[in-house]
Amino acid sequence: MATTAAPYGLKAVNLVGGQPYAGSTRLVKIASGYASNIFNGSVVSVVAAGTVEIVNEVGTNASPFPAGTLGVFVGCSYTDPNTKQKLFSQYWPTGTVASDAVAYVIDDPDVVFQIQADDTLAQSALGINIPVVNPTAGSTTTGNSTMAADASAIDVTDTIAFKIVDFVVSTTSSVGDAKTDVLVKFNPKSHAYTNGTGI
Repeated sequence: MATTAAPYGLKAVNLVGGQPYAGSTRLVKIASGYASNIFNGSVVSVVAAGTVEIVNEVGTNASPFPAGTLGVFVGCSYTDPNTKQKLFSQYWPTGTVASDAVAYVIDDPDVVFQIQADDTLAQSALGINIPVVNPTAGSTTTGNSTMAADASAIDVTDTIAFKIVDFVVSTTSSVGDAKTDVLVKFNPKSHAYTNGTGI
């Protein structure tokens, strides 16, 4: 059972309707010297400069995702400023100076992601909306996000970031676990391709 808090951000599973996710990503420039870590499994947004940045908001009514929210970061590449070698990295190290830095972003709004909640979620949570907690947290050792879904803030409002579309049921996970693993997708108002608002 998922009884231990071990959040891992957002991990792509498939597409809405059960179609397979083929692993496609979009490459988006990261500004040289961008001064925040971006972890694998974090939500990212395109800003006015046309570059990608980590989303600091949690996706609630009071703290909605920005209009440019593009999807989920799954790594990057850049030329190391010290070795001058091309690197492919699990995460973006804060302050890296590299003019060729690009992020790999899962930008399809129909992708279904797995995420661990920070508390228990019952069967009645199916179809409800859920924000996240610790959106910028992660490990520089693994490069992975430690963002979780916020079980205490579930609601029906359409400005909340994600919709719960299913539960993860396996030998180690089930509905109602102390730290329930769920499957979610971006709500239309929380994704740049479906919200209709420009950056």
